[in-house]
Amino acid sequence: MDPYRNPFAPGAGSRPPELAGRDMILKEAKIACGRAILGRNARSMILLGLRGTGKTVLLNEIGKIAQKEGLLVSKVEAPEKESLARLLYPEMRKVMRSLSTVEAARQIATRGLNGLRGFASIFKIEIAGIEVGVEAEPGFADSGDIQHDLPDLFEAIGQAAEASGKGWILLVDEVQYLSETDLSALIVAIHEMSQKNLPILLVGAGLPQVARLAGEAKSYAERLFLYPGVGPLDSASAAQAVKKPIIDEQALISPEALACIVDRTKGYPFFLQEWASISWNNAEGQEITLDDVSRSYAETLASLDEGFFRVRIDRLTKVETQFVKTMAELGDGPYAMADIAKALGRSQSSLGPTRANIISKGMIYSTDHGYLAFTVPLFAEFMRRQS
Repeated sequence: MDPYRNPFAPGAGSRPPELAGRDMILKEAKIACGRAILGRNARSMILLGLRGTGKTVLLNEIGKIAQKEGLLVSKVEAPEKESLARLLYPEMRKVMRSLSTVEAARQIATRGLNGLRGFASIFKIEIAGIEVGVEAEPGFADSGDIQHDLPDLFEAIGQAAEASGKGWILLVDEVQYLSETDLSALIVAIHEMSQKNLPILLVGAGLPQVARLAGEAKSYAERLFLYPGVGPLDSASAAQAVKKPIIDEQALISPEALACIVDRTKGYPFFLQEWASISWNNAEGQEITLDDVSRSYAETLASLDEGFFRVRIDRLTKVETQFVKTMAELGDGPYAMADIAKALGRSQSSLGPTRANIISKGMIYSTDHGYLAFTVPLFAEFMRRQS
């Protein structure tokens, strides 16, 4: 088929042509945005899921919904070893400057900008350009303790947004990379905004362990957030995600070909998009057949292996690679640490540092006490293909 008309989008974070199976999450987000604007209590949420399940796509979609509902939107990605203060400073500054142009909110927003300068100074954040007429306000958001300072700034934004009839939604991707101190500060700030009924929402996205990390940071986080799981699509949604874009392009896919893709990808969105895209390009007629799909499978695996999978294994040391290789050889998981240690001929305690390093790199996570699993779907199959 014509590759120029290929509707599929297998790139990281790219919105698929048909966002199937996520209606409930988007509906909850829209309701929360609408309630926030009306001054009603609205729960923030953190999306939990493995790599390639579409969390980033959903964050972007929620951002579009929030903008239509009248909220100012900020999105950040938490990189490893970057402080939350540096991450949020430019976004808070942008929001406060926007709100300062509204007459009803100008005084509050200007005070917020004053506080932001003190915040930048105490956390050693470089400020590009000159803020004309804005000076730091002593004692406001300048204690150097982010758990005390961040709520002050969030409150200034919330009050200014409320005065201007708007709201603010902060989208944070890769939440698991935040330090415990920074995650705790973010939770404290959102908790205070919720208590004061100010129109500020947080929607985060991260690996499955984020719910546990949030609970460990602040015990009330369990009640503060919704934690919708973003997993593989059910069979009907997976089929819709592949079939509808093809039909919209006045093309067809045979039932056998569709069933093969849905079954072998196990409903994981990234793999669905990759295989459907390659099958489209390899199909010669106006219908994707089972033969087209079968011929495209090896090419799909090669593409995933070189891109989606290998980029992650390349981050590991030789010792860490052997650890995850041993996991894969034990099956598809979850994996008992006792079994991994036995297979490696090591004690569990001696493997602790290696385990911790691989978790910190976002490659594996703890599913339960003494058990591990891969954060990347079907990663065990990839490792076994390398043997």
